[in-house]
Amino acid sequence: MIGIVSYGGYIPLRRLSRMQVVQQMAWYNPLLYMLMAGERSVANWDEDAITMAVAASFDALHSVDTKSIDTVYAASTTFPFDDRQNAAVIAEALSLQDGVRTVDVTGSLKAGLTAIVAGLDAIESDSARKVLVAAGERRYTRAASTLELMYGDGAAALVLGRENVIAEFLGSCAYHEDFIDHYRGAEKRFDYPWEERFIRDEGFGRIIPKAIKAYCEKYHTDISEFATVLYPCPFAREHATIAKKIKSAGVHTNLHEGVGDTGTAHPLVMLAHALDSAKPGDKILVVGFGQGCEVVAFQVTDAIENIKRPKGVTLSMARKKDIPYAKYLKFRDLIDADISIRAEAMPNTSLSALWRHRKMIHGFTGYLCKACGTPQFPPYPVCVNPACNKSGQMENYSFADKPGTVLMYTGDMLAASVDPPAIYGLVEFDGGGRTLLDFTDCELDNLKVGLHVAMSFRIRRQDDTRGFTGYFWKAVPLME
Repeated sequence: MIGIVSYGGYIPLRRLSRMQVVQQMAWYNPLLYMLMAGERSVANWDEDAITMAVAASFDALHSVDTKSIDTVYAASTTFPFDDRQNAAVIAEALSLQDGVRTVDVTGSLKAGLTAIVAGLDAIESDSARKVLVAAGERRYTRAASTLELMYGDGAAALVLGRENVIAEFLGSCAYHEDFIDHYRGAEKRFDYPWEERFIRDEGFGRIIPKAIKAYCEKYHTDISEFATVLYPCPFAREHATIAKKIKSAGVHTNLHEGVGDTGTAHPLVMLAHALDSAKPGDKILVVGFGQGCEVVAFQVTDAIENIKRPKGVTLSMARKKDIPYAKYLKFRDLIDADISIRAEAMPNTSLSALWRHRKMIHGFTGYLCKACGTPQFPPYPVCVNPACNKSGQMENYSFADKPGTVLMYTGDMLAASVDPPAIYGLVEFDGGGRTLLDFTDCELDNLKVGLHVAMSFRIRRQDDTRGFTGYFWKAVPLME
């Protein structure tokens, strides 16, 4: 049996109320009134497709031995690098083995499901034992556009394998058609969408039922056998119309009300959300849409009742904080606000230093003294324990999965920051070790000494001049 072994999801903390945008911008674009219900998820300024995919992957790997992962597929249309493998950055942040195969899958919103099928094929052919599929998306939209209200940010990840399968792979079906509902040309920042009625009638409303019918005919099955049917369609009325066309009573929410359409990640996000409440025996059909469709089906096994549940999409959606529209515009760099002369100094990133210290920077790996068991970060060859001070007896020690406690902190209004004040402080890790870290996803007024924190892989530095994104780990306070 092959299929899903574990899963995880990540929806960023911030939510943008669609009504807020309507109240401020409908004078300019009255079409916004049609989309004023609900809210959409918004990535923090230091989050992108890679960081969210890492967060979802950590969630999916919470009960999986990372040494068993031998292939990583990363899917997105908004990866920060065109010529640097983004899956390799994800693998390094997860401290996976050096022998892991890394693959980027991109170019279409159905790339997330394409990556799942590729991973399952690799396992079935014995070219891989356990595969991580991670998809994340953070798309730019023009201010006051309908896409601004329809899109959302998020990520999801699946671990695929042969043992302890919680959802058995039943089959897949591909349907190709170069239908263009939107596109983003090379070096363009924004999607260019076509007319909405054309997209609804000729796109979602025609292609998705056709693809589902093709799957049912291929496997001699009926849609009524599926307890849950997942397909992306951001138009609420058309989403309901498709359910009537395919004659399914198991159509799952498209998450438009609380998250929005998370692009390439959306089929995986919906699947992770459905698995949060799935029961043994449930059959789940998932559709990815983009230049045709990819259809994949699973059946939930008894093993799902015995796994340690991840945070998943459901808990991520419950943890949220409103973002003012003006702050959202700045986070997306849609307004040219003065960030002070302190931000003008932008030396290049030393790629040789990054290479030498890649495990420390991307993997958040320090040392553990084998003589006395003292963890330390940054890694030095001499033990920091004054009662030990042994040298040359260190082994790698990851701090990425270690919770910590705030020892001291400050808010700096003079430091250049997209979201001032810049907050940083000293964190002591459970099990030992302490270091200075930036804080994110928090307000200065809500911080206090003794607060528990978790580590999160985030953008540390954005070099727009040279097109380089630098990453490091930050502390996220766990508000009670």
